[in-house]
Amino acid sequence: MIPMLVIATKNQNKLAEFKEIMKDSNIDIKSLADFGPIPEVIEDGDTFDQNAYKKAHHTARILGLPAIADDSGLVVDTLGGEPGVYSARYAGPGATDEENCTKLLTALKGQKNRKAHFSCVLSIAVPSGPALTYENRCDGIILESPKGKSGFGYDPVFYFEEYGKTFAELSPEEKNSVSHRGKALKEVKTELTMIKKWLEQRLSEEKPVKPDHNEFEGKDWSEEL
Repeated sequence: MIPMLVIATKNQNKLAEFKEIMKDSNIDIKSLADFGPIPEVIEDGDTFDQNAYKKAHHTARILGLPAIADDSGLVVDTLGGEPGVYSARYAGPGATDEENCTKLLTALKGQKNRKAHFSCVLSIAVPSGPALTYENRCDGIILESPKGKSGFGYDPVFYFEEYGKTFAELSPEEKNSVSHRGKALKEVKTELTMIKKWLEQRLSEEKPVKPDHNEFEGKDWSEEL
């Protein structure tokens, strides 16, 4: 039996990266788009690890299926680790990638130390709670101005020295081979046999988890249509 795994993200860019890297995994990959709308999870953890687990377990518990989620972001040395877990909303709730990059470049104006790294934590959780965790990072330098048209997030300002390009100048194949998320997912792929056995064992020990209907009460689903 091929295990099913739900990718717990609505970010289409992340979803594309997940599917590309996991396409030969022999796992039935699903996304949130394959199901009806589910309540949002509040990402209020202090670390990437906490947020990744919270998203994975939240999705697994509501759908009754194993789920994989990531939390990732940019960590800049001279800014004390910012933007960190607030990377997606560094310039405020609903901020665009361009606005986040602009705020970052403003914060780094005049700084000589522009070292940074992207960090990614992946969590694979089953409905009852247990999870597997994978983590990786990619080091680089923040440029003084954006370069490149591909990618998303901080890719246009993140310079990867080994290739002599920003992430936004790399092809999807090049980026996935060296990125924080790509390397974390490759770790998952190298341990697929173990992961499949772990999932089968955990799921066989569990009774089917019924959705918590309290999660849905008072929600205007017309907003999601």
